[in-house]
Amino acid sequence: MAKRALRLGEPISYLHLKSNRNPRFAISSMGGRFILFCVVTDLDRPEARAALEAVNQSGIEEGARVLSVLCADPRGDADPQIQEIAANRPVFYDARAAVDAWGLNDGWVLLDPSLRALGFWPLDQAVSALRTLERTPPPDAHAGVPLHAPVLIVPRIFEPAFCKELIAAYERAGGKPSGTTRENDVGKTYTGLDDSFKKRFDYDIAEKHLRDGAMHRMFWRLNPEIEKAFMQRMTRMERYIVACYDAASGGFFRAHRDNTTKGTAHRKFAVTINLNAEEYEGGDLRFPEFGSRTYRAPTGGAVVFGCALLHEATPVTRGKRYAFLPFLYDEAGAKLREENNRFLDDSIGKYEG
Repeated sequence: MAKRALRLGEPISYLHLKSNRNPRFAISSMGGRFILFCVVTDLDRPEARAALEAVNQSGIEEGARVLSVLCADPRGDADPQIQEIAANRPVFYDARAAVDAWGLNDGWVLLDPSLRALGFWPLDQAVSALRTLERTPPPDAHAGVPLHAPVLIVPRIFEPAFCKELIAAYERAGGKPSGTTRENDVGKTYTGLDDSFKKRFDYDIAEKHLRDGAMHRMFWRLNPEIEKAFMQRMTRMERYIVACYDAASGGFFRAHRDNTTKGTAHRKFAVTINLNAEEYEGGDLRFPEFGSRTYRAPTGGAVVFGCALLHEATPVTRGKRYAFLPFLYDEAGAKLREENNRFLDDSIGKYEG
């Protein structure tokens, strides 16, 4: 049965769908842009064919605005008209899961940059739907007032000497290519490399005094600020790494969320502590759902944000950016992490508490 129908101002639930661009496309990654879906459940309907032709003939270019087809007819991936559209636009095939989850019928659905419903039209109102998409403002202005991502910036977590110690440890050992955490079609979480999505090198800190030093500074200096700002007490920290984004190799990390797999569902907050903020250009944090503004903590300072927020690390254009990048969670998260061990493949070590 369909869930409650999506209404104005309500967010869509995040799903992975088969598309012409990725067999498991994360809908949540589309934030930061206006999205107009042409929703079709029966390709035999004349109204559906006319709507698809309107998509095919539209001159809207993909960028701040995206025109897409959400096809819940299982014949969609072999349909010539759908395939013609797929040559130029994102198309989601066999999308019954999305239609049911969002409570949609055939028609047009417009989402704002926060992936919240902004407008609905029947299939035969293609002109109105497309005109509305064309007239949407720049994503930064969609709320009518400036938006600020719900992030916390806290200076003086690591003192400069400790930052230099961490950088020196990285340079002694060198970094390894950093993968992204994904979920395959049987629900297993794994880590894979994709240079088109992320280019970063990580050093897993081996020195006990550095690990202990980082942990104590986080506990005594950062945790009280998180509790004050977000009214949540974090008791666990995942991973002790120094990461390097290098302009020489074009270091970057495209927009993503940090808790979208079973192996990462326990994560509550992501933390970025810059170790040399004055020595590189680019390499800032951006939260597309809240506009194009970027965020950078000073050397030794932290940017803290919820792991469900869509975020990206912009390309480093000069120098090397070093950062300490842990995740924080609580006791409930620790229990969930242990329960989800069964969903990890061999590329990810088991959690042992």
